[in-house]
Amino acid sequence: MDDKPKRPRPTDEPAPEADDAAMRAAPTPGGDLASEAAVAAAAEMVAKDTYLRLAAEYDNFRKRTLKERTELWSKAQADLVQRLVDALDDLARFAHIEPSAETAKTIHEGVDLVERKIWKELEAAGVRRVDQVGVPFDPNLHEAVTTAPASAPEEDHTVGAVLQAGYQLGGALIRPARVTVLTWQGGGGGGGGGGVPDPERG
Repeated sequence: MDDKPKRPRPTDEPAPEADDAAMRAAPTPGGDLASEAAVAAAAEMVAKDTYLRLAAEYDNFRKRTLKERTELWSKAQADLVQRLVDALDDLARFAHIEPSAETAKTIHEGVDLVERKIWKELEAAGVRRVDQVGVPFDPNLHEAVTTAPASAPEEDHTVGAVLQAGYQLGGALIRPARVTVLTWQGGGGGGGGGGVPDPERG
C-alpha cells in the first residue's frame, strides 16, 4: 500500500466538470450566424420604419407648404384688389360722365389723377414699370421688335423707343417691354435706314 501523499491539483487547472460546462456554454458557429441574421433583420426593420416615417413627414411638410403658399398668394391678391378699389371707383365715375357736361381738360386731369392713384398703390405692392429709353438692351427685360440706326457709336445696342411698357413684380418679370433697339452702322447716323427689319415680320 502506497502511503505517499497525493499532489494537489493546481488551482489554475480547470476541473473536468468545468471543461464540460464551458463547452456546453460556448456558442456554436451556427448559433453565431443565426444571431447575426436576427440583428441584421432587426436593423433592416428599423431602417425601413425610419424611412417610411421620414417620407410621411416630408409629404406632410410639402402639403402644408403648398397650402400656406396658396393662402399667402390669395391674401396678396386680395390686398392688391383692396388697394385698387378706390381708384377703380374714380375711374368708373369718369367713364360714365356726360362728355358735354365736362371740358376735355377736366376729363384729362381726372384720368391723370386716377392713373397716379393706381400707380401709387401698384408701386407700394412692388410693381415696377420697364419703360426706360436709352438704357442698354437687356433680353431679360426687353423684347426687340425692330431696330433703328443709332446716331452715335455709344448708342449701339441701346433702347431707342418703348413700343409697349413691361412690368416687374418684386424683381420678377411679368411682361417684357417691347422695344426698338438702336444699332450703330457707321458713317455717322446710317441715313437710309439700311438693316431695319420690317415690323410686320417681327
